Amino acid sequence: MNPLYLTEDDVRQLLPMRKCIDLLRTAFTQLAAGEAINQPRRRLILPTRSALHYMAAADARYFGIKAYSTHPTYGAHFLFLLYGAEDAALLAVLEANQLGQIRTGAASGLATELLARPDCKSLALIGSGFQARTQLEAMLAVRPIESVRVWSRSPEKRAAFVADARRQFGTSVESPSSAEAAVGGADLLVTATGSADPVVEASWISAGTHINAMGSNQARRRELPAELVRRASLIVVDSREQSRMESGDLLLAFGGEEDWAATAELGDVIAGKRGRSQPQEITLFKSNGIALEDVTAAGYMNGRGKKEGDGRFIPEAAAAARLRARR
Repeated sequence: MNPLYLTEDDVRQLLPMRKCIDLLRTAFTQLAAGEAINQPRRRLILPTRSALHYMAAADARYFGIKAYSTHPTYGAHFLFLLYGAEDAALLAVLEANQLGQIRTGAASGLATELLARPDCKSLALIGSGFQARTQLEAMLAVRPIESVRVWSRSPEKRAAFVADARRQFGTSVESPSSAEAAVGGADLLVTATGSADPVVEASWISAGTHINAMGSNQARRRELPAELVRRASLIVVDSREQSRMESGDLLLAFGGEEDWAATAELGDVIAGKRGRSQPQEITLFKSNGIALEDVTAAGYMNGRGKKEGDGRFIPEAAAAARLRARR
């Protein structure tokens, strides 16, 4: 049987944000229990500045690999291959740009659901690019957000993002004139940038804030200053193994093994072993994105997908219409 082929549009249709958050809760529970395997990202970097990034994982039913190529001038290209754990058959091939955006947003949503104060109503979002929309979508899915302030370096991109967000989500989204104005007093902070240097200052952050830092996954790049990382009462990561390789926000702030030992993984928080203990604490989720998130989400979509004889996905309504026509 030909494997299922899912396009970017298919992924958007099949993977709602709220569902993905719930899927990741299960995935991180399994990882903490030793019922899933995750291999950190590796990179092959060429003299041309092209790079190949690849990462793999498995749970009880599926395993898979995501591979994507990037070039700073020409952009990125994402694919995910899903296999069945029982017989190693190739089940699905996914265009994986949207997959990466949705599951990364969902990881921040899960961390926020677990760590942020229940009464959070204001969000500061630094960044208006590749990942920002699904980060916003995830925050709206888990907290009663009433106001959103967005800042990024490009006024044009920022204005376009604000207009799109208002139209898509129907919530109050504003664009202040500075990052400090966006961040000051916010209950939640999301940093979603490609910056190599901190995009906020520690003094801007109010007590009780929950922070999702997800823009950097390279050892020498960071969005948060060391002072802010050290102010956090609890630092949570998706994978400590992967963070020690590529979480520049932590690597450039930590002083030694005792700092890494104090971090928690999302699975620890889900199990109730770690968490926010006081409303005034600052909590930090440092997200890198792990392959198990892709495997879990792709496995779910594989179960929902309908396919024609050539393996192409067609929506359920279209499949039913074609079946009626054949009768």
